[in-house]
Amino acid sequence: MNTIPVNGARNGAVACPWPDDADIHVPYQVFLDPALYAQEQERIFRGPIWSYVALEAEVPNPQDFKATFIGDTPIVVTRAKDGALHAFINRCAHRGSLVCREPRGNRATQVCVYHQWSYDLAGNLIGVPFRKGVGGAPGYPDDFQPAQHSLRKLRVATYKGLIFASFDATVEPLDDYLGPQMRATLDEVFTRPIRVLGNGRQFIRANWKLYAENVRDPYHASLLHLFHATFGTYRSSQGGGMAMDAKGRHGALHAYRRSDAEERTAYKEAEIRSYQEKYSLADPSLLQGRPEFPGLMIQTIFPSLVVQQIQNTLAVRHIIPRGLDQFELIFTFFGYADDDAEMLAIRRKQANLVGPAGLISMEDGHAAELVQQAIIRDQQRASLVAMGGRGIGGEDSLVSETAIRGFWRYYRELMGIPAPTTKEQTWTRENYVSQ
Repeated sequence: MNTIPVNGARNGAVACPWPDDADIHVPYQVFLDPALYAQEQERIFRGPIWSYVALEAEVPNPQDFKATFIGDTPIVVTRAKDGALHAFINRCAHRGSLVCREPRGNRATQVCVYHQWSYDLAGNLIGVPFRKGVGGAPGYPDDFQPAQHSLRKLRVATYKGLIFASFDATVEPLDDYLGPQMRATLDEVFTRPIRVLGNGRQFIRANWKLYAENVRDPYHASLLHLFHATFGTYRSSQGGGMAMDAKGRHGALHAYRRSDAEERTAYKEAEIRSYQEKYSLADPSLLQGRPEFPGLMIQTIFPSLVVQQIQNTLAVRHIIPRGLDQFELIFTFFGYADDDAEMLAIRRKQANLVGPAGLISMEDGHAAELVQQAIIRDQQRASLVAMGGRGIGGEDSLVSETAIRGFWRYYRELMGIPAPTTKEQTWTRENYVSQ
């Protein structure tokens, strides 16, 4: 593709080149520009959105806490003695040090190791050493008010045991942010109380948005992942499609099995590399679970949450930016509180399908790194996301990039980047119509 002219920006946004046919092209600059990365932290992660921060099952008891991130800002999620949930920035109001240095635990107060300022479970300052001075030397001025030096508090809301937080006091209600279609999909997984089974952690040397694209791309999975196609856990020839919220920012992929013969025919005819008929599992019990769900589901909630149901394994994935060209991916595996011993064993064994060394997902991190390495000197060029057309909306197909297009349209809206389109396109199932 030819070099793209730089267009203007609005409301103080960083100027970013975007092709005229904006919805089907993504300029590489968005993965490489430090100014854009800095602006994302303010306009997206600290903007009018809800960010996933934890499962309620991770902080089930009074005084439980979890340290995590919204974007690259460290935060702490706590459950107070009265059961209320709180979230605040993990930065001491005194000299800016991290207050909480453990990933999780149970404690009545959070104390900064640097100068021992202490805070309660809501982030209120409750203790300052030598506040009145020591040995005749003066302490803090008489007008020092602890209430004015609390940790910065965030809004907190929950849905089906998922905890979200927001920096924005005017953010829309969480139910509205998720939308009816996404809530319905979450309802399919979070049918009853859950228990956490364990965590996986992966460090990937690529921009966080490359993974946001990856999990919104239903047709890469059966081409990139040999395990998916060969053993039938997911194939693009299966039935299913993509549901999206009204703004296109969230998506939910559902896939349903057809007969093996129907599914394999498409791969054989196209001579797809990821289908290897000669392979078999040394331990077939890996895929011998219980009937529980009608198929496979991968749900994405903008900007950084993925909810997965693959076979009997359940997990949430949290995308955490660690700078312009690196991010962490945290997998939290869970089951239901009433699972029997056999089902727990199945879920734990099938957890080997995903995660940093998962039989299915280990290629995803490498794919993101391959893109990051290849685009490094071509900021003024762009990728193409036109599979399935130019539209943004629900699809009855697993071979589509509609959810990627939805992500980028909402991204441009939050970032104040104008899309210099000559036609505004609206998707219908029959065709595209101009407004």
